[in-house]
Amino acid sequence: MPDVAARSGLEGEPWPDPSDDPGPRDACGVFGVWAPGEDVANLTYYGLYALQHRGQEAAGIAVGDGRTVVVFKELGLVAQVFNERTLSSLAGGHLAVGHTRYSTTGSSTWENAQPSYRTARFGGPVALGHNGNLTNIVQLARELGAERDRLRATTDSDLITAMLADHPGPTLADAAMAVLPRLAGAFSLVFADASTLYAARDPHGIHPLVLGRLADHPAGAWVVASETAALDIVGATFVREVEPGEMIIIDDSGVRSRTFARADPHLCLFEYVYLARPDTAIAGRSVHAVRVDVGRQLAREAPVEADLVIPVPQSGVPAAVGYAEQSGIPFGEGLVKNSYVGRTFIQPSQTIRQRGIRLKLNPLREVIEGRRLVVVDDSIVRGNTQRALVRMLQEAGAAEVHIRISSPPVRWPCFYGIDFATRAELIASGAGVEEIRASLGADSLAYVSLDGLVAASHQPARSLCRACFDGIYPVPLAESDKLGKHRLEPGSAAQTTAELIAEAMRREVTLGMNGADPSPDGHDADLAEARPM
Repeated sequence: MPDVAARSGLEGEPWPDPSDDPGPRDACGVFGVWAPGEDVANLTYYGLYALQHRGQEAAGIAVGDGRTVVVFKELGLVAQVFNERTLSSLAGGHLAVGHTRYSTTGSSTWENAQPSYRTARFGGPVALGHNGNLTNIVQLARELGAERDRLRATTDSDLITAMLADHPGPTLADAAMAVLPRLAGAFSLVFADASTLYAARDPHGIHPLVLGRLADHPAGAWVVASETAALDIVGATFVREVEPGEMIIIDDSGVRSRTFARADPHLCLFEYVYLARPDTAIAGRSVHAVRVDVGRQLAREAPVEADLVIPVPQSGVPAAVGYAEQSGIPFGEGLVKNSYVGRTFIQPSQTIRQRGIRLKLNPLREVIEGRRLVVVDDSIVRGNTQRALVRMLQEAGAAEVHIRISSPPVRWPCFYGIDFATRAELIASGAGVEEIRASLGADSLAYVSLDGLVAASHQPARSLCRACFDGIYPVPLAESDKLGKHRLEPGSAAQTTAELIAEAMRREVTLGMNGADPSPDGHDADLAEARPM
């Protein structure tokens, strides 16, 4: 059980450091565009900007012009990685693949940034962006055989790219139809050779992937993205979702579809809770509408007498609106968020660290003083942030602090592309609601029920992945799948990937790969039976 008592935030103890409680980290964002005559690098830049919330460690764009593919990638936010000079170096192509990364397999290094790149056996280039995590990497590494020595990164994404490049088929489409059925776990992929754009989604459809069309383009222009919000940003019209078990091919002949596996949908329920933008639609349901409905349900399930409902900005806002509407308690903005504090800010002195939550949030004393507050947040992972928040509100004069959470207790880690902590670090995995409430120092604590959250999604429970809440994983897991995202990196950082694979295979450790040959300027260059849509 987590040591809740030792971290209870009692008077006289140091403030908990919220940087030690990063909360749920997003998966990754993928974006692809096929648009002859358009500036595809710039379109991709804006698409990635719209998907920045899904990953903030690295960003990259690969552009194909019919003969070659050039990749530029670097660690950092999209606006830090790309500027006019770098985007101009990617000008001239008709298709592009983009990626913004949060590491869920492999550490945050340049080699692990995406798109990953390989030269294929059939002679052309392959560039790939991946959202998700595979769960059968040891088996795949064995099947790759001697070619595994080509792997120089430590992610499953690089392994997929190497498998596609190593396949003897005459085209990338042939390679993909052979490789994709062998992948287990979660994968939403956008990949390309020099002339053709591809997109594929795992048979469970765990993470979203959508197809859109750029209007008024004489040759026809298509966009693929992790979320519909990215289509909106680049002016594309939503066409449909990429179906689970489907691969889409886009080239001069138009858009074609192939099925590589039988669909067994299990959409990640946490996409509705936290991962996706509120202005995105998933499975035909507005994420914002779902979150407001969850707040209403939370008010029905966990009412309390209070004077004001305030959200933890920004992820708690829609649920707080719903809670206020249902309960009749006024909604108010009681916390101000500093939008410029990110995960890469310079570490402050210990004095400031002890009150580190004020770097991100500060209370409006005149709004909350003397009032009984309902504080709505999306989830609790370790609890440090909520503990510091409760104490801060109490010191600002709140008469009572009642915490309401718009998701059920997170008791199980995710192995499909969300970097939750290990189960031992999840406060709800070993503590009941009353124990957690006491740890936070709140007057009351309540979570929405799993049935209530599912109902708000308007999706059948059987078609959702709820593993982080109920421990039922739609893709079976071996023990080696549960060793964390750094499982490829035992021992010295100087170990070659081949040595890592060999060691992991001896230990029966699951592997994952992703990356490309480094170059000083961030570039990486190594100068499809279909049915109609």
